[in-house]
Amino acid sequence: MLKLFCSICLFICVLCGCASEKTTVKTSKKIDTYSAADFRRVTAMVANIIDRNHYSATPMSPEFSARIFDIFFDTLDPQHIFFTGEDIEKFFPYRNSLGRDLQYGEFEFAFAVYDIYRKRCSEYREFTSGMLTKKIDFSVDEEIAVNLDKSPRPANKNEQKDLWRKQIKNELLNFRLAERMDNEEKSKNKTVKKENNAKTSIQKKTPAERIMQRLRDMGNAIEKRERIDILGLLLDSMARAYGAHSDYQPPKLSEDFEIQMSLSLSGIGATLTSENGYIKIVEMVPGGPAELSGKLKINDRIISVTQENGETTDLVDMPVNQAVQFIRGEKGSKVVLEILSGNSSAPVKVEITRDKINLTAGAAKGEVREISGVRIGILNLPSFYMDFDAVMRGDANARRASADVLKILENFRKQNVESVVIDLRSNGGGSLPDAIALSGLFLPGGPVVQVRSPESVSLEKDPSPTLAYSGPLVILTSKLSASSAEIFTGALADAKRAVVVGDSRTFGKGTVLRVESLDRRFSNWFSGAKPYGSLTFEIAMFFRPSGSSVQQLGITPDIQLPSLTEEMKVGEIFLDNHLPWDSIAPVAPVIWDSGLDKKIAILKKQSAERIAANKNYQAFIRQISMYRAIRDRKKLSLNEEKRYNEFRREKSIAEEAEKLLTENDKENKKSGDVVLNEALNIAADLKKLQHTAK
Repeated sequence: MLKLFCSICLFICVLCGCASEKTTVKTSKKIDTYSAADFRRVTAMVANIIDRNHYSATPMSPEFSARIFDIFFDTLDPQHIFFTGEDIEKFFPYRNSLGRDLQYGEFEFAFAVYDIYRKRCSEYREFTSGMLTKKIDFSVDEEIAVNLDKSPRPANKNEQKDLWRKQIKNELLNFRLAERMDNEEKSKNKTVKKENNAKTSIQKKTPAERIMQRLRDMGNAIEKRERIDILGLLLDSMARAYGAHSDYQPPKLSEDFEIQMSLSLSGIGATLTSENGYIKIVEMVPGGPAELSGKLKINDRIISVTQENGETTDLVDMPVNQAVQFIRGEKGSKVVLEILSGNSSAPVKVEITRDKINLTAGAAKGEVREISGVRIGILNLPSFYMDFDAVMRGDANARRASADVLKILENFRKQNVESVVIDLRSNGGGSLPDAIALSGLFLPGGPVVQVRSPESVSLEKDPSPTLAYSGPLVILTSKLSASSAEIFTGALADAKRAVVVGDSRTFGKGTVLRVESLDRRFSNWFSGAKPYGSLTFEIAMFFRPSGSSVQQLGITPDIQLPSLTEEMKVGEIFLDNHLPWDSIAPVAPVIWDSGLDKKIAILKKQSAERIAANKNYQAFIRQISMYRAIRDRKKLSLNEEKRYNEFRREKSIAEEAEKLLTENDKENKKSGDVVLNEALNIAADLKKLQHTAK
């Protein structure tokens, strides 16, 4: 079947297993035993299905085998701390033939490498235990790389042990800095609530005990990992070598499967992934507790969770499906998340009150404001949602984005709205049919998107020439706007129907994926076949009417606005093995406003002058500069005083910028979102320009 995946991130969790020749995998239906013959079958089938069907048509060359080889080691050891150069060199005989081996069903490489991984993890735990019994000097001037995944692996055991020493020292330093900050805050606020004191007293584990508990949990998970899941890591590495959105998922408990597919955390409303050993926030449910707190950002890493009773759990190196159990909880209960933001010098603690996640908070919303005498309609669309089952049943009341937007536009008309801003900054995509239908609300007919498969190119057009809104239109995007959001934006931009403002580009997700059920294939060929999981891979690419792909490069705005998301390293271009940008022959759009480019030049000049004079925006730009400096840091000091002073300097800049925003917020209480406010100003200017032209 065809399925459009519009998530902004590739979710990768390190799976572990045990070392028996045969293993059992628990499923929701029964217990199955996997033999060597089963492993050969699933290995060969996965390798050959994706080789024959992937859009890229990548040949299984020695160079491609080497790519699979490298991805597998990085999957097991993303921070480059467990495998040395000498370890990997021992497996070099497999490097150039691994892909072909998999096509022939040879799977032993996965278990041979995993045995070394298991051994190194055990050695790391023993090394840590010994180091924690000794006094550690935090006054020494030395550093550790911020992104170990970008650093070379240690060449040998001596270099590895020095890296381990610095890694453990850095973890301890994080705990020490967090404790210093807590004490500093308490000294400023001497009216600390009694219940907070009670919580602190319950938390008895020392930093050393917390680190060792985490490593014991990690070791237990590694030892208990099923062999089908270990093999799954290698098969997933092979799939990801073909494309950034290709993956293999082995059989799992149904609850684990649902968590990994949606990664939706009931309780705080956040979407997580596992990256380089950290639990990272990749999305927040609109209207959920995480977003409403204003204290969390996309790309923040959660390193620990503290419950109301004071019990703290460290999440570093913990799989997402386990971490989620500690973060979600009963409505009204509180949870304290310890967060590392960007490449910040120290963690901070954020308290969130859990709540029932209202999924309708992710539906389209409309609001009307008056800006410079112009009534502006704000249409916030978090995703292109559609109740596919209801639509297939022919339910006239089926919930879908295009229907909800139509109602909002009708309400705008009743309120005499003169210009509209569509906010797609957090829109990661969704239903392609609904993106096409929604495009038709603003277009008088014409092409919306081209889809190219290896065999042919198809064209999707505006299904209805009837317009729901014909006035001035601004589309606000960010680097998080992806897939269907890019198709919608590209169609309106090519038709000169809207002015696009926002980050320097959108996400750049321009591929169609297919989900292949291996269980279905095996059940057709073998009686009593066991669960074998599923395979996802790219089969086609989207193109704008102009012929330009949205893949990799996304959509460039007509007017770029300074924003925090602009500084984030997110997007298809940052995903390993993403498919490259491409182009095909254009199809002629129905041009709405042939003079729009001249208007955009005027709008851009007016916007730049307004931003330069806007104290709110200038304060925001200062926050962005601080974030950029933190993001670009390559090394972290392991000297406690230097590290603490760095953090205090960062905190001072943030507080100063926040103070400026607060002081300048008296005139308009909604001016905190300076990016949206500027988009509204542009929409007002566009209305005036069109009125002048008439």
